[in-house]
Formats: sequence, structure tokens, C-alpha cells
Amino acid sequence: MYQPSGFVDPERPDHVCRLTKALYGLKQAPRAWFDTFSNFLIDFGFECSTSDPSLFVCHHNHETLVLLLYVDDILLTGSDSHLMSQSLEALNSRFSMKDLGPPSYFLGIEFESYKNGLFLHQTAYASDILFQAGMLECNPMPTPLSQHLDKMDNTPFVEPTYFQSLAGKLQYLTITRPDLQYAVNFICQRMHKPTNSDFTLLKRILRYIKGTLNYGLPIQQHKNLALSAFYDSDYAGCKDTRCSTTGFCILLGSTLVSWSAKRQSTVSNSSTESEYKALSIVAKELTWISSLLRDIGISQHQPTRVFCDNLSAVYLSANPALHNRLRQRLALH
Repeated sequence: MYQPSGFVDPERPDHVCRLTKALYGLKQAPRAWFDTFSNFLIDFGFECSTSDPSLFVCHHNHETLVLLLYVDDILLTGSDSHLMSQSLEALNSRFSMKDLGPPSYFLGIEFESYKNGLFLHQTAYASDILFQAGMLECNPMPTPLSQHLDKMDNTPFVEPTYFQSLAGKLQYLTITRPDLQYAVNFICQRMHKPTNSDFTLLKRILRYIKGTLNYGLPIQQHKNLALSAFYDSDYAGCKDTRCSTTGFCILLGSTLVSWSAKRQSTVSNSSTESEYKALSIVAKELTWISSLLRDIGISQHQPTRVFCDNLSAVYLSANPALHNRLRQRLALH
């Protein structure tokens, strides 16, 4: 590291200092902090979720507390105000903490309350991305991507690090913007060698964000907390790798809780194989969400419905005897 200002050695001003210890603690500090905090919560009565290590749940006299920990940012909610007050007093007695009241801003996500629900959005974060890109005053676009992506300029982009920085920031924006999921995933597939056309597509996404800054994710109260999912895939949609793209959305009652648009890692030999791979991805996500809900205390008392538009994948999932026949057909291809 450079010699600090005011402490430069006059005899060796060009020398540099060797850092022998991290300025902000050791590498083991985050793990030690998590162990200390989690052990305190467990002693209080919380249980660490098996599905998410950063989630802690406390069940006491038919009341529930849920605590989400991200480094030193904590989000606490529960069904009993008295139990929440007890937990806050216990935390304050052990750690130096500050109660900010009802959530309004957490990890870049803004909370707005309305009747029977919450509205999550990232307006400030999206505006910051536009400011860093110098596009605060750009003209908005109605869609994030154009329908025709055939005529592409393959000239390498002169600042790939700048492209990668903006694309990485857009990934975090998809937490509350499912309408950006496919477009951002499409751009991120080109991060290793971006071209001028890729940067043009990236700017189109930013122009779409400019016109949709107030978009977000509504969370509504719903008595029927049953899981359901919709999914689809395009067969060999990527013209470079011939891989298919899986897209799905998962609902808890009427609230969207999970979504994805991602290119499959292997090439499918048929549309049935592509759809069946997508179905397996959705099934794994549903299994994880169901386990997470079970830790919170929300059990699923009815089968989870998965909606699909491919009869071959439906028959294949319903009749395991068809698996061998499918592999034989794929081998013939």
C-alpha cells in the first residue's frame, strides 16, 4: 500500500508499505461474527432454517418470529408484538443495535405499505444505475429487447469492464423486476466478450428502465397459501450454442415469489427433452420453497400444481416407464 499522507518517510518516499494485517479485521471475522450472532439467537429460542442458513425462526405459544440476517443488516417480523419486543430487548442487551422501525429500505429494496399488502421496488437503485451510465435523461423504450436480433455487429466493445459493471448491477435489479429477467440474462451471457451490438442492447434495457422506474413487486395477503408454477422452454433457442432457455414463475397464492429465465447447460435433442429439463428445474425450486415455508410454519396441504404446455413432458412425468423409450429415441437421433 502507498505510504499514508502525513507519514511519508523523507528518506524513502518512493517505497511502499507491506500490509501485515487487514485494516478491517481478519478473514475469519465474518464467520466468527455469524457464529456469535447465531448462537445467541439459538439460545434465545430461534432455530436456524435448514433451507436458508441466514433465516432464523422462533415458535413460541403458537406465535412465530422470523429473523433474516445479512452480515449486520437484520429484518425481523412476527405475529406477536410482545414477543418481538422481548427479542429486541435481548438483542440490544448483547449487541449494539438500532431499531429503525417498520421496514422502508433494506439492501437496496424499498418497502411501501398499502391496504392488504406491500409493494417492493428499487426505484432509487435503478436511478443510480442510470446516473452511472449517464442515461438519466435518455428517451424511454416500450420493451427491454427487440424481437429481431439477427443483424449483430461483432466488433469488440472497447470497454468490456464498463459493460460488465453495468450488466452486473442489472442482475441485482431483477430481485423486484421479473420483467427484466430474460433481457438481463440474455445480456449477461455476453459478458466475457461484449460487442458493440451487445452494448446497444444493454442501453436499450436501460432506456426501458427509464420509462418503468416505478415498476416493482406487489405482495398481497391471501388466505390460500398454495404453491403453483408456470414454466416453458424454447427448443434450441440460442443460435450460438443450440441450447434451450428455461423460464418459470412460482406463485404463493396470488403472489409471485420466484422466477427465472436461464439458458440450459446442455443441448437437448428434442423439444420433449428440453421441456422435461425445465420441469426438473421447476420441481427443484418448488421443493426448496416448500421446505422454506415449512421452516416458517406454512405447510402445503395439497399437491403443488405445475402448468405446462407440452403433453409429451406431462406423459413422461406421469409414467416413468416411458423414460427408457425416450432414451432409445434420443439415441436414434
